[in-house]
Amino acid sequence: MALFTPGRRWQPPFFPFKREPFGKRLLRKTERWIKGPLFGCRMCGNCLLQETAFICPMECPKGMRNGPCGGSTSEKCYVDETRPCIWYRIYERAHKMGREEMLLEVLPPLDWDKVGTETWGDVLRSVRRSGTSAFLKSRFSSDPVKRSGAWESVFKPVRQPDWWMGDSLYHPPAYDEPVSELERRLRSGSFVVTAEVAPPLGTATGKLKRDIEMMKDLVAAVNFTDSASASPRMSSMACSKVAVELGADPVLQIAARDKTRSGLQSDIVGANVMGVHNVLCITGDNARIGPSPTSNTNILDMDAVQMLWILRRMRDEGIYLDGRKMKSPPKLFLGAAASPFASEPKFQALREEKKINAGAQFFQTNLIFDPEGMERWLESLDKRNILDKVYILAGITPIRSFRMARYLHHHIPGVTVPRHILNRFEESREDDHEEIGVEIALGTIEKIRTGKGINGIHLMSVGWETIVPRIISEAGL
Repeated sequence: MALFTPGRRWQPPFFPFKREPFGKRLLRKTERWIKGPLFGCRMCGNCLLQETAFICPMECPKGMRNGPCGGSTSEKCYVDETRPCIWYRIYERAHKMGREEMLLEVLPPLDWDKVGTETWGDVLRSVRRSGTSAFLKSRFSSDPVKRSGAWESVFKPVRQPDWWMGDSLYHPPAYDEPVSELERRLRSGSFVVTAEVAPPLGTATGKLKRDIEMMKDLVAAVNFTDSASASPRMSSMACSKVAVELGADPVLQIAARDKTRSGLQSDIVGANVMGVHNVLCITGDNARIGPSPTSNTNILDMDAVQMLWILRRMRDEGIYLDGRKMKSPPKLFLGAAASPFASEPKFQALREEKKINAGAQFFQTNLIFDPEGMERWLESLDKRNILDKVYILAGITPIRSFRMARYLHHHIPGVTVPRHILNRFEESREDDHEEIGVEIALGTIEKIRTGKGINGIHLMSVGWETIVPRIISEAGL
């Protein structure tokens, strides 16, 4: 275990993909020998310890560099249950140190040309650029503003390269007219319903088309998951194209787990050409909960926050990540997942604010079975003054069986099924379970509709698409 990082080292340090001069190799080894025992350093080439309360985020097996995933808990990491969620520990220490606002800065993905190389040389070069004598003078000043300013002048250029330029500010969308039917309805103030259709396992599209036709006049938009639970199905892109052809407004889901940053940018341009404008950026379930054989569970090329930042800049600034200009940028309504029950509400609120700052315009939450608990999450968002910056669609699903209820509670990260609901299924006849699930869903919707900050619901039928019209009708939606 590293001295200052409360978790065992996840993997050995990276090595560079190129041969470096002797001086840099010596500096790299020295940095690794010192920071390895202290912080479990993996030599990522872009050290973020200043921003993450001196706990290395590379301890996260997902490689999350902008906050926890939707499965974070205080007890353990859901990918590797032998270790704690490192981001939960970062949030805890940052709050104790009064550094939580530093966690709002949108941090870049790895530059693999620098992975395995040292960072100290970059810091020394940054000191020289800002003026060594001026830096030292400011660092020893009695004025705390000057001291922190000198520190920031050196370290910000190191952690925020020119190709990224992340910050901790809110960036409102740089366009006026809605780009999709979903955005139009949300802007109008309507209580909106979206629904999820499970992509088919094979190439046949008959059921997919029937489900889309059944829902398109009942909901504002139709979601298509992107290999949910790390299990392959027809792509969200293909399903979205079918939806456009049938006159429905699709929500394209993109999981960072299966994407590179170049693949993301090219896919979005292509999706726009097909008439897809709603995009939900998610990090994605780890391969650990998917089928065998398990695919790569190591570092992601980017996380959901970084996806939002890249796509927002493509839309509003008309640039690719590498700086190339676009004559016709994509028109996007950007969304993200929110997890009201993943960890403490104050931690989640910070995480959601970061997604909003990065570019999220709407949230579709994880499954909600405890409206009172969701209220506490909403209160935390309200304290951070972000409820007016995002549309929130609460996730609802009708539970079909006691087995499903237990599976959701014990195996789906970020989902909690209250004990009274589990008891209700356990104490009733199996033949009544579907009806009980519908009753619970309708009761949850009724409570959610009266709460502040909720703009609609997102129905996740988990393969039971035929129940959606009934729920919408009986809920008065």
